[in-house]
Amino acid sequence: MKKIVTIEGMSCGSCAMRVQTAMASAPGVTSVKVALIDGKAVVEGDGIDANTLRGAVEKAGYQVVSILP
Repeated sequence: MKKIVTIEGMSCGSCAMRVQTAMASAPGVTSVKVALIDGKAVVEGDGIDANTLRGAVEKAGYQVVSILP
């Protein structure tokens, strides 16, 4: 399962790393790749819950705009 998460508020490499670390700790996540310039993350894994991803990003201090699919 793959989800594409659009994130607001990331302005530097440290921001992207913070988001990546937060999302990687969510249950079911096997990989996370954050593209700072695009403001997006590609998250892969099994049984990934969108609300859990949203919570992880918000806990790290950033805003989720959308989660696809």
